[in-house]
Amino acid sequence: MFLTRLIYVSTLSLDCDSNALDDILKTSREHNEKTHITGLLSHNQKYFLQCLEGSRVEINNTYHHIINDHRHTNVTILEYKEITHRDFGDWSMGDIPQTFLTTLLNLQFSGSEEFNPYEMSGESAYLMLLELKKNLPSE
Repeated sequence: MFLTRLIYVSTLSLDCDSNALDDILKTSREHNEKTHITGLLSHNQKYFLQCLEGSRVEINNTYHHIINDHRHTNVTILEYKEITHRDFGDWSMGDIPQTFLTTLLNLQFSGSEEFNPYEMSGESAYLMLLELKKNLPSE
């Protein structure tokens, strides 16, 4: 089994409100626990930035479901690679909404304070998620 990391961005649909987000997180956590996928999600009211780690087969299957989910659009892969170990293994799906802290990190890892992960490289997105990880308690 090859471990794989997938980092993608997407745009939330207009009907993706806080209830839909709660449902996404609940469903993702249940699915990820069963399939041994770990990861981290950062988001605001407009965009998702998500990292998933797990077996190549399970990551590919999960990504297929993600791109067919009507709650977000314009799903774009920033990074997809085989890895030797998990960096986000503490969470079935850690959740970090945008806050003052993430605003500072946006400036550090992108061209502005505004969270727009489409304007980030895969490496910048990965490094930003690692920094965010430091501020999220383990599940």
